[in-house]
Amino acid sequence: MKISREIKTALLAITALVLLYFGISYLMSSSVLSSDRVFYAEYNNVGGLVPSTKVMINGYKVGKVQDVQLQASGKSIVTLALDNDFQFSKNSTVQLQENGFIGGKSIAILLKHDNARKAVSGDTLQASTQVGMIDSFKNQLTPLQAKIEGVLVSTDSLMNAVNQILNEESRENIKNSIRNLNTTVANFKKASGTLNTLLDSNKAKLDNTLSNVDNITANFSKVSDSLANLQLNKTVKDLQSTIAGFNTIIAGIENGEGSVGKLLKDDELYNNLTGASLQMEQLLEDMKLHPKRYVHFSLFGKKAKQYEKPKEEDKEEKKN
Repeated sequence: MKISREIKTALLAITALVLLYFGISYLMSSSVLSSDRVFYAEYNNVGGLVPSTKVMINGYKVGKVQDVQLQASGKSIVTLALDNDFQFSKNSTVQLQENGFIGGKSIAILLKHDNARKAVSGDTLQASTQVGMIDSFKNQLTPLQAKIEGVLVSTDSLMNAVNQILNEESRENIKNSIRNLNTTVANFKKASGTLNTLLDSNKAKLDNTLSNVDNITANFSKVSDSLANLQLNKTVKDLQSTIAGFNTIIAGIENGEGSVGKLLKDDELYNNLTGASLQMEQLLEDMKLHPKRYVHFSLFGKKAKQYEKPKEEDKEEKKN
């Protein structure tokens, strides 16, 4: 039976369409005849993840990313197709990782060893994102950048303040100060030369002076030795004996011995002296009141009359 050209063309077109469909499905990481297990993970940012990206477990490829779809909420749903029948816990985590320094993303399933049920096709697994090297550098450089900016601002302020201080007058003063400093250094240099000349010319005298100082020091050493050899122990013993004698005298006075001790300690002597003082005071008082009893004075040399004791009446009148 002869096949017509139209039938051949139709069969060829159908074959091409089927091949195109399977080719597109393969490129889109999906297969009509595939028995892969499908899992889902939700991310806020997929970082440029594309389909056909490998899915790894402990560095071993177990599947690939089948699809990445952006949702209305802004999150992305990643579909994973695992062609390996390796069983793992539903609590395992799908981690979005960075392949290397130059970029690129990969997916790794971090196994959770617990007693939870095994993950089955259609489960949505927990998602996490590993901080990449570039992101880590960014996180470290961000505070450093703020510090550098602060330093630059401070430096700029400092330079402005320096410019304000170092105006034309200040710069001229600095120049004058440096010029004066040069003059002072030159004077010091000249004085140093003069001093060197003076020392050279008086070197012999200085040597004699230093020799005299050495002799004086030796004499002082001899005087010190002489003072050290004096009979200081005997002097100290004599001083101690003298102090002991004073202590004995003071103890005798405290005990009422001797004239001074009796004068200080004898109560009877004190009472007698007090009584004599009182009588003396009374005598003086009586001499003031009756001087005629004790003193007789006459201009013409008459014999003094003998003192007569006044009558009792006169005494009473005087008392009244």
